Amino acid sequence: MMTVHQVSRLTGVSIRTLQYYDEIGLLPPARVTEAKYRLYDEEALERLQQILLFRELEFPLKQIREILDRPNFDRKKALDQQLALLELKKERLESLIALTKKLQATGGNNMEFTAFDKTKQEEYAARAKAEWGGTEAWREYEQKSEGRTDARSQTIAAGLMEIFTEFAAVKQLPPAGGEAQALVRKLQDYITRHYYRCTDTILAGLGRGYGCGGEFTENINKAAGDGTAEYAAEAIRIYCEKGRPE
Repeated sequence: MMTVHQVSRLTGVSIRTLQYYDEIGLLPPARVTEAKYRLYDEEALERLQQILLFRELEFPLKQIREILDRPNFDRKKALDQQLALLELKKERLESLIALTKKLQATGGNNMEFTAFDKTKQEEYAARAKAEWGGTEAWREYEQKSEGRTDARSQTIAAGLMEIFTEFAAVKQLPPAGGEAQALVRKLQDYITRHYYRCTDTILAGLGRGYGCGGEFTENINKAAGDGTAEYAAEAIRIYCEKGRPE
């Protein structure tokens, strides 16, 4: 067991912050002595690590508490996703550093702005938050997937990827055309049937994720061919902007 002073020295988190985390139910101590001293065990320190990682990723305290208190919180999966987000953050910072060095070298005459783009980071974060945060869509997904065998889950995932293979077959055609738009509708209906109700808003977010150059893009292009994810993303954008066709 460690006292609040020892935890503060170990972690760099102030005593007042640790006390506040206890007050709001975010990080309760393992026990409190009769003299009102807070004592923290290894489990509490692991929770503090998670809190600090989420804070590094700019999650609000209330949302962190809701995530960590979920009965099905998967610490390993959370660490994998946190690592991916931190890698994206690192990539963006390295791009900003490189841009700053170029500006130094050119005296500021460099009109590059791509380094400021946070799209990939924000899209991945939105997807992770949907899982961590217990959104209605994620709860529906959990209900539909409950009791599914691994074989059934793999079949459904393969069916989803088959739709992207169909996108690949028509990607020489305009994404606003009837073939591509019919496939977007098919994709939306498939997600609703097997995962969660895929509203136009959710579909638009998925589309941005497919085309942002991250994990989704790589997986789709690997399975269906280069450029398929970006083509599907553009078809989805057009579909959502004009609304579902009758």
